[in-house]
Amino acid sequence: MTAPLAHLKILDFSTLLPGPYATMMLADLGADVLRIEAPNRPDLVRLLPPFAADGQTAQHALLNRSKRSLGLNLKSEAAAEIVQKLIVEQGYDIIVEQFRPGVMDRLGVGYEQLKAMCPQLIFCSLTGYGQTGPYKDRAGHDLNYLALSGLLSYYGRKSATTPPPPLPMQVADIGAGSLHLVIGLLTAVIRRSQTGEGGRVDISMHDGALAWNAIGASKQLIGEENPTPEGELLNGGSFYDIYETADGRFLSVGSLEPKFWQGFCQAIGREDLTAAGLNPDITHQQTLKSEIRQAIQSKPLAEWQEIFAKLDVCVEPVLTTEEALNHPQTHARQMIIELPMSNGENQQQIGSPIKLSDHEPVYAFTGAALGQHSREILAELGYTQPEIEALYAQQVVAG
Repeated sequence: MTAPLAHLKILDFSTLLPGPYATMMLADLGADVLRIEAPNRPDLVRLLPPFAADGQTAQHALLNRSKRSLGLNLKSEAAAEIVQKLIVEQGYDIIVEQFRPGVMDRLGVGYEQLKAMCPQLIFCSLTGYGQTGPYKDRAGHDLNYLALSGLLSYYGRKSATTPPPPLPMQVADIGAGSLHLVIGLLTAVIRRSQTGEGGRVDISMHDGALAWNAIGASKQLIGEENPTPEGELLNGGSFYDIYETADGRFLSVGSLEPKFWQGFCQAIGREDLTAAGLNPDITHQQTLKSEIRQAIQSKPLAEWQEIFAKLDVCVEPVLTTEEALNHPQTHARQMIIELPMSNGENQQQIGSPIKLSDHEPVYAFTGAALGQHSREILAELGYTQPEIEALYAQQVVAG
């Protein structure tokens, strides 16, 4: 059966995490993704350990699975011509790029330049602050976008004497960036299917992070009140929290609804707390949490797991990554997959979370070496062997 996005042909100029994560999601759904990589400016993800048996890094192998790689020196005029041929002759009419505003224009492959030869082109730009505004040329990373979104202002403990650490995953990069890019790109594809027109998709990770602060922003915009650490229902201001067990492990307690809360109180032997849990006052809730902490600290994690495994009360252990990967739910959902590497061995990776009734995700191979497919791509474009060798000699292409 044809993969749902098999008709999409994407040129991916992005590096690091946000863009490659987005195009990985699209490739998993069958899109033909061709990476355009600069030989003299390698993707830093390629340098991050650990390294697999084929020499590729684990992160690169995951983020760039099923994508071919064309090593191309974009500062060369001949490189721009190759990109144009890929669009016009091979039908790669979707661009994903992650440069600062104006860079693609200077390289001769900007939106207006390419649109002139391909009116149906969809040109997706993913940047920190978007294509407009006073910060459009400013450098940034995940932590900066979260800081400017207001989200970090009410993350952490109220009593902490030092700032909380950065979050353990890149919320702005993936959540605010990658996911919104996929939504924007597919929206443009749907519109094109109806009108025949392409367009530009402008995704800002700061915009996305601000949008994810929807609940906190609503509180400020309507109630003129800033959210604070441990001052909200879901950030530690109520019993909805994480509690330490007798052996130094942790339980997540999310028993918000009355029926769950009643079952939780019964499970920890504190039915006397049932009525107290319904009082939303923050000071009252902090006192209640002290009682819960004492109860949870009375048993090791394994005992609590045995107790709560039989109950439907929204309580789960805080697992290590190793435990999470080996959890039966993880395997039942086919979230651990195996892909072939270039050396003939297989590599385990996290699989696609998108489950469709009539389609299995497309997992062709792990991330390719830089320029691994350069020669075959040039041959597909009609370049003769002497012309290909000349492009290599001129350092226009690599791999």
